[in-house]
Amino acid sequence: QQSELNSFLWTIKRDPPSYFFGTIHVPYTRVWDFIPENSKKAFQQSHFVYFELDLTDPYTISALTSCQLLPQGKNLQDVLPHDIYCRLKRHLEYVKLMMPSWMTPDQRGKGLYADYLFNAIAGNWERKRPVWVMLMVNSLTEVDIKSRGVPVLDLYLAQEAERLRKQTGAVEKVEEQCHPLNGLNFSQV
Repeated sequence: QQSELNSFLWTIKRDPPSYFFGTIHVPYTRVWDFIPENSKKAFQQSHFVYFELDLTDPYTISALTSCQLLPQGKNLQDVLPHDIYCRLKRHLEYVKLMMPSWMTPDQRGKGLYADYLFNAIAGNWERKRPVWVMLMVNSLTEVDIKSRGVPVLDLYLAQEAERLRKQTGAVEKVEEQCHPLNGLNFSQV
């Protein structure tokens, strides 16, 4: 029952009320049917919506891309043990080979090509820091590839907020997400 689902919605008692909604970084279609009506209603009635990051801002996307890179002149091969680097390279070759069979007819109908999608996800992987490569590899599964082209919940809500002409903003800067991840040492990654 919709009414019995955990809404991940907290109310901040003030006039007018404010709400805090916990999201997850997965394609919104995986979770949308499980988001209770009270959460959807709070979103619809809101005038201001603030997200973790502003995923509709080109600067945010550019800064996220830049923060993932190793220092100038360094490559992943320089920082990973040789055996791990070789296993990673073989795995990415396997993913690239398999990706056409993982894509859906709907994706193909929208003009998505496997090579383009692979490059969009894994392009420049040899220049990325190990933690970001780990996150990238975790998203290179058949299930994740089949849902590419569907925005993650945060982005979907941001796009909806813009469509509904709500005022939007972000509570964090890219650096606040990037620096802690880049600060992990190799054994932690």
